[in-house]
Amino acid sequence: MLIYLIAGEPSGDMIGARLMRALKRQVPDVKIIGIGGENMEKEGLKSLFDISDLAIMGLAEVIPSIPKVLRHIKETVADVEKNKPDAVITIDSWSFSARVHKAIRAKHIKVLQMHYVAPQVWAWKKGRAKTMYKYIDHLLTLFPNEPKYFTPYRLPTDFVGHPVVESSMINAKAEDFFNKYKIGVEEKVVLLLPGSRHNEVARLLPVFLEVADDLKQKHPELKFVIPTVKTVAGRVKEMLKLKGKEDILVLETQEDRYAAAQASVMAIAASGTVALELAVVNVPHLVAYKVPALTAFLARLITDIKYVNLTNILLDKPIIPEMIQENCTKEKLAAVAEELLDKKSALSLTEQKGFKELQKALGMGELKPSEKAAKIILNLIKKEA
Repeated sequence: MLIYLIAGEPSGDMIGARLMRALKRQVPDVKIIGIGGENMEKEGLKSLFDISDLAIMGLAEVIPSIPKVLRHIKETVADVEKNKPDAVITIDSWSFSARVHKAIRAKHIKVLQMHYVAPQVWAWKKGRAKTMYKYIDHLLTLFPNEPKYFTPYRLPTDFVGHPVVESSMINAKAEDFFNKYKIGVEEKVVLLLPGSRHNEVARLLPVFLEVADDLKQKHPELKFVIPTVKTVAGRVKEMLKLKGKEDILVLETQEDRYAAAQASVMAIAASGTVALELAVVNVPHLVAYKVPALTAFLARLITDIKYVNLTNILLDKPIIPEMIQENCTKEKLAAVAEELLDKKSALSLTEQKGFKELQKALGMGELKPSEKAAKIILNLIKKEA
């Protein structure tokens, strides 16, 4: 059995790695090829190209990268045609994934086509739900309320669960982090998480560092740590060197990132999956995000959501502070961070209560999402055979 997996960014790469492990547990001799990042490579994937080329966010920023992305789409489809897999499964990154699927259909390549992680049609581009059946045969979703958006439009859809509930972060040990980096008991670890894309890091890290300076003056015991990923680690280190902040610890391995989360008292994070992970392991945090003015203007025109953070969206209430655009300033972030450092503050208590609700909604303790996904994929491949 040959399966072609495509993950276009770090969050998809993590899902892809777990899916690879689950597939190999159920079919030990399965062969998996395709496109992924550091986590999928650890599972034995030799990626067709570096996925950092696809890690682009923001409506205004995408335009200069179009030629490179189009080249990678052509390259991917040619690789699928050459290898003739039993299934092509794209993970997240729907804008790239959709173009790959459309090109496969246009070339009449006979292969089972699936997508894992539904595009957020409940937030914007609702019309996509009506047309996705033309390009894929089956959809796997992370949230229980998502299938209803797709099944009325001839697209078989299954809810498998969010991979955050099987994150290794849940079982990581704070002591491992303290011991490895010789952090004293008097120090308090605060995470700075400026994102996994270059443009996110460029916009958010300078503000996060200003907040760190402000907090450090009032709380000398704070130890600031930046858990990052391969795609942007070099950029993060370069920016720290330019700012004279080389005393801030940069973590590059998954094990270190997870142990640091368990060791932390608070986090300042870019909006994204990482914030959901923090909620699952009960780390007090705020979410910050900033995009160019044009991107923000266009996003406000075409989106229809009250919140940007997944915890708030899923619970439909403002559990996590969202410091977006004009609110993403040193002064405002530092003020909220001060509240979160006080475990008895109203904000801290609200977050802790919200974390419990979220964990229940995500189905923690049930069958792992990756195992469910692998089972569905393998059953569909057998039906097609």
